[in-house]
Amino acid sequence: MVCQDPVRRSLLLTALAVGACAAAKRATAEEDQPGSDERAQKGDLLVYSDGEHEGDVIRPGDLQLSGPPLHAWPKDPKSAVIRKGSRLNEIVLVRLDPGELDEVSRSRSAEGIVAYSLVCSHAGCPVSEWVKSDVGEKNVLKCPCHNSEFNPRESAQVVFGPAPRRLAALPLSIADGSLTVAGAFVGKVGGAQPG
Repeated sequence: MVCQDPVRRSLLLTALAVGACAAAKRATAEEDQPGSDERAQKGDLLVYSDGEHEGDVIRPGDLQLSGPPLHAWPKDPKSAVIRKGSRLNEIVLVRLDPGELDEVSRSRSAEGIVAYSLVCSHAGCPVSEWVKSDVGEKNVLKCPCHNSEFNPRESAQVVFGPAPRRLAALPLSIADGSLTVAGAFVGKVGGAQPG
């Protein structure tokens, strides 16, 4: 149904514009909070980055053994700022049998839960799939852009595809029943630089 009354139509369009502007300002203000673009820091909590639980604190029991992975943002527990101002802060979490982890991965894990940068080391696409490897029997983290695969049991080393290096790892611990960051990212976060 088309609104024939020009005054009413103008008021409706103005209301829609004001609503859109207010929503954009809220989103910008959320992302522009001091600290929202800082990298994960020791003691940060991990919160869901998407889905119905977005923003909720992740607890070890939220992750099923052998997947599926969860996507997370670090959150400053003091200021409550979620560090989602940079896509380089998004993390992929997966719970594995600690006996399957190599020594280095196990040392960075918390109850078998490992954390890696969600940003592929090849072209910077999100590593968003949890699938059976093209070169093995176990599930791996996969970037669908160019099919790079990363083995989360071995520090997310590249097992297939063009990615030049493993995903950056984020050491974890558990404090007061919540997953927390135990140290800075190990390795370079993000895709390869051209040239």
